[in-house]
Amino acid sequence: MSPVPVPVPVPVPDSQSGTGTGTGTGTGQGEGPVSKGKGPLIILSGPTGCGKSTVTARLLARGDLPLRQSVSATTRPPRSGERDGVHYRFWTRERFEEEVHAGGFLEWALVHGNYYGTPRSEVQPYRERSIGVILVIDVQGAAQVRLKCPDAVSVFLRASCWQDYERRLRGRGTEDEATIARRLATAREELARACEYQCEVINDDLESAVEQFHAIVRRQFERSGHAG
Repeated sequence: MSPVPVPVPVPVPDSQSGTGTGTGTGTGQGEGPVSKGKGPLIILSGPTGCGKSTVTARLLARGDLPLRQSVSATTRPPRSGERDGVHYRFWTRERFEEEVHAGGFLEWALVHGNYYGTPRSEVQPYRERSIGVILVIDVQGAAQVRLKCPDAVSVFLRASCWQDYERRLRGRGTEDEATIARRLATAREELARACEYQCEVINDDLESAVEQFHAIVRRQFERSGHAG
């Protein structure tokens, strides 16, 4: 986030690299330009099993900031319990490719044989109304967003121990050995790109990770003049 099937050839975006590090609520490369009057855009990435969904859900549950999570579109089939428009927008490959050609995505990628992307309609209208938006996306998508939205603040979530990723992934009980091996290989690649992010949060303790992430997000509202 691999050639696209005919009849619609879609170019896969190249990954972009960056520099800089940050820890906890640190700023690493610096937090970039501020878009006064607009809601902040927060990028959250991290390896599979690092707790991105849980940390984001805990932050949103606080309800103390005008904030939402973008709902990504994907061509993969829904998993058990997933609802269209809540967990993802489940689209056909044809619809997804049409939106790519129409410029309808802020970022998109082909991951494990399926498309994933962030529709612009999930982000821009809300920011214009001073609502902050969290993008929970992979490192490829994050690189695209940083180019298009230089005011975005990027956060990399990770565990301090490699074994935690495999334990958490196996604990889901939803994937076979081949899928687990593929996801762990991807996790190593993603960890190697943590230096591209402005802030880093270690998720060994959930409450502490949520507090750190909350502090980062709240600071962006304060900088844009929309702190609650």
